[in-house]
Amino acid sequence: MTERGVRLLLALLAIAWFGTLGVRPLYKADESRYAEIPREMLASGDWITPRLNGFKYFEKPPLQYWTTAAFFTLFEVADWSARLWTALAGFAGIFMVLFVGRRLFGAPAGLYAAAVLAGSPLYVMLGQINTLDMGLTFFLCGAVFAFALGHMFAFWAACALAVLSKGLIGIVLPFGTVAFYILIKRDWSLIRQMCIVPGSVLFLVIAAPWFIAVSLANDEFLRFFFIQEHFQRFTTEMHGRAHPAWYFLPILAAGMAPWLLPLGFTLFHSVKGKAERFDAVLFLALWALVVFAFFSASGSKLPSYILPMFPPLALLVGRWLAAFEARRVLVAQSALLAVAGIAMAALVPRLAASYASYIPWLVAAGIWLAVTSVAAWRRPIATGVGLLALGGFGATQIALIGHRTLAAEFSAAPTVAALPAPAPAAASVFAVEAYDHSIAWSLRRTVTMVGYKDELGEAIRWEPQKFIPDLPGFARAWSAAPEAYAFFAARDFDRLRAELALPMQVAARGPRYVIVRKP
Repeated sequence: MTERGVRLLLALLAIAWFGTLGVRPLYKADESRYAEIPREMLASGDWITPRLNGFKYFEKPPLQYWTTAAFFTLFEVADWSARLWTALAGFAGIFMVLFVGRRLFGAPAGLYAAAVLAGSPLYVMLGQINTLDMGLTFFLCGAVFAFALGHMFAFWAACALAVLSKGLIGIVLPFGTVAFYILIKRDWSLIRQMCIVPGSVLFLVIAAPWFIAVSLANDEFLRFFFIQEHFQRFTTEMHGRAHPAWYFLPILAAGMAPWLLPLGFTLFHSVKGKAERFDAVLFLALWALVVFAFFSASGSKLPSYILPMFPPLALLVGRWLAAFEARRVLVAQSALLAVAGIAMAALVPRLAASYASYIPWLVAAGIWLAVTSVAAWRRPIATGVGLLALGGFGATQIALIGHRTLAAEFSAAPTVAALPAPAPAAASVFAVEAYDHSIAWSLRRTVTMVGYKDELGEAIRWEPQKFIPDLPGFARAWSAAPEAYAFFAARDFDRLRAELALPMQVAARGPRYVIVRKP
């Protein structure tokens, strides 16, 4: 393909990638959490101490908060601008794979790798959802790729930015991979080539200032961030995210569904092949293994945790597609994906009957997957790869866009939008024995939590005066407020209304929440 053709494809991808960021409201909990923190940061002017619904929030470092707050300043405080950093990091990751693939394995491998990544459902989905994992993935993979290319200062800088994105894994995972590679290859010269002393200085110059500043401003930070949010999160089940060791296997399979067969052959040849000098194939394969093993061993597991595997795996698949006779494998992959698409379209109406409004979108995604897979059948390798990527990307986007039909189940935004008039800035707003971060984000203001602490239990212990622990306390605050609104869980509203016996009028009602106002 010509350079002009590549640019045209990337331009079309950009339109599809960024054009849907505002289709859905931000969902609970991650999406609205990671939008509300930078909103409050911008409103308060305090760029050192992150706060969530007014409480100190030290679970994660601030890089994404800072970038999102900057986008709020440049554009507007909105759902799409809250997702913009994630989308930019994901899109830049595709460019990075294209560039690195060309440098390491040749131009065709780079182009195939970019197509593989752009057609991987998990990568596409997390490029459209406001979490910290895509920014972390960009910098982690930037570090790994910089090391493979011999750019050691870029390696140290990317590790520092990864630490500022999500914590110590930004340095632990790259160093673990480098250590394994050195031990396996017995290439001790790499230790000297890493520029450890000047590199460490660069790392600290970038990463350390915020940690020092936030520690000086908040006595609670060091223990909470390093002990609870790193050591205890990894070694215990404190967050209720425990899953079996094989948990990530089906996630990896679904996340790279259009490339399962090429991935299998890729991994086989990665183990089988040998290189005289630096073995980039082995190094990238080791990275994927370290990420997979690390999070499989953790006591806290979420599907997005293995995202940093995907760009290196895409590079390896792209290399295999360019270097080996892949046509028969792509024919089999096309057939497999076509069957999966047909099965999805046929079975979804039965399996997802409780989500009637979403069924047509899932059926459309299955049909799209089947049609593009059939079109890829027996095509030349480049055309087949492009069509499979188009199938994976398009099916994922269709499913994501259609999910807005279920928005009221996952966000307070539709219920807030149903209010006859916005809650005045001077009004007191309470969340009574129920809360999620989409409430504060949808209102663009903090609310007073009553009874239910959600994930903020430790932060409430630090600042208990901002929390109402029981219903009698809420009744007093409600009676004292000249103007007030309250959110109740829809399932509990009738019971709590009868128990409280306070004057209130229903202002809006949704499947998750009932909003009342003081008459």
